Amino acid sequence: MKADSNRSNSTQPPNWLAMLNQKKKKFELPLKVRKNVVFPDRLGSLVIGFESKDDAILGSDSEFESGEELETFQPHAFGFEREDDDDGHEVYNSDDGKSELRIKHRNEKDGQNQVSVAKLIAADEKRSDLEFELSQKEINLEKLQRIASTGLPDGGSLRATTWKLLLGYLPPSRDLWERELTENRLKYKKLKEELLSTPTEVTRTKDKSDSSSEPETSSGTDGQLERHEISQEDHPLSLGKASAWHQYFRHTEISDQIDRDLQRTHPDLKFFSGDTPSSKKSREAMKNILLLFAKLNPAICYVQGMNEVLAPIFYVFSTDADEQNAANAEADSFSCFVRLLSDSVDHFCQQLDNSPVGIHSTLSRLSEMLRANDDELWRHLEFKTKVNPQFYAFRWITLLLTQEFNFNSIMRIWDSLLSNPFGVQDMLLRVCCAMLLCVKSRLLSGDFTANLKLLQHYPDINIEFLLQVARDLTPDTSSYRLSL
Repeated sequence: MKADSNRSNSTQPPNWLAMLNQKKKKFELPLKVRKNVVFPDRLGSLVIGFESKDDAILGSDSEFESGEELETFQPHAFGFEREDDDDGHEVYNSDDGKSELRIKHRNEKDGQNQVSVAKLIAADEKRSDLEFELSQKEINLEKLQRIASTGLPDGGSLRATTWKLLLGYLPPSRDLWERELTENRLKYKKLKEELLSTPTEVTRTKDKSDSSSEPETSSGTDGQLERHEISQEDHPLSLGKASAWHQYFRHTEISDQIDRDLQRTHPDLKFFSGDTPSSKKSREAMKNILLLFAKLNPAICYVQGMNEVLAPIFYVFSTDADEQNAANAEADSFSCFVRLLSDSVDHFCQQLDNSPVGIHSTLSRLSEMLRANDDELWRHLEFKTKVNPQFYAFRWITLLLTQEFNFNSIMRIWDSLLSNPFGVQDMLLRVCCAMLLCVKSRLLSGDFTANLKLLQHYPDINIEFLLQVARDLTPDTSSYRLSL
């Protein structure tokens, strides 16, 4: 660094070289060492304001001999006293008080900022890969599953489109998307008209349809209303099981239960709760979906908790950046909800609880998976504390973990559940087993009461770490051990 010769004498900095020579003896090395020392090209790069003129000291042709140590120098060795200012600088004032040296501390957040930048770059690359894959004329589902398993970007249409593909609602061929969406949305509209309307509304619609297909006939008196015959089955007071009104009133009770459950669905999110027009519209659409499912599946009907399973799907589809898709979120959510439950619908049917496809069989699979991966923890829960899976994992499995984590974490977990090539249930059991392994130390030190409370109110955890543990599990071996 060259000194500025145009500066006036009043602002000329002190002669650093003279001050260095005064302190020189303290830093002198034995002759043997001095011949092998490499200094920086400019000592001024370490001490601001130093003007290097002594080329003998700044020799760059020699090497430092191994085994010898250089004593570190500090700015106060040159006649400075250290202070710290409010901006995080080290300030060194000279003995005569005429000059100062400022050294800025390295920001402690620099490392965090670098990590954040790296995450942003990785997220941008993932988004680009996903957009490219979804733009293909024929979607490669295996590639899409691999990308989705690492987490899908929030916002836009990427998650909504990907979930529809992973659930089989959209075919891999993009050319068929428009036709499939139109047909499915039209089917849903007709189902609503047939099953969610009152018997009176259904009769009126039918009469209008019949009258439009028959030729007009003149009545005897102008303006005279024609009386329609009402059968016993169509009478509102009919108690017959085949009566349309009897069926309607029976489902009114189910509708009331759905209303109560929807009021409790994610009360912390304005999208679902509150009295705003948008939240009311969301609850009404979800009610239609759940009630229609109940009418179409009388053996299962509606089970409390189905509202929690529907919530992530409806939220993702309703917030699709594509306006047409968002406007048809109700119809799309119904079809995808049915597809999702088809993999686990037997868990909601009490008559199948003890069958090979029932919930008890699934809980046994979870227990065996834990035993295969950590026999010590399995024995502690099974025999010592007797905390059986049905006490905590019943809710985990039937509600697809929607009650155990915050909403953003639920969507991230579902990215992995839906993208698992072996099905939702396979990955779901892996995540449940990983949840046990990740709190192993606390479980081993706890009794029945403490462990049950812990598992029924699962603690906050790094979701990416949890999913990595789940992916690393091998159900049929005991080779996996988690270091805690």
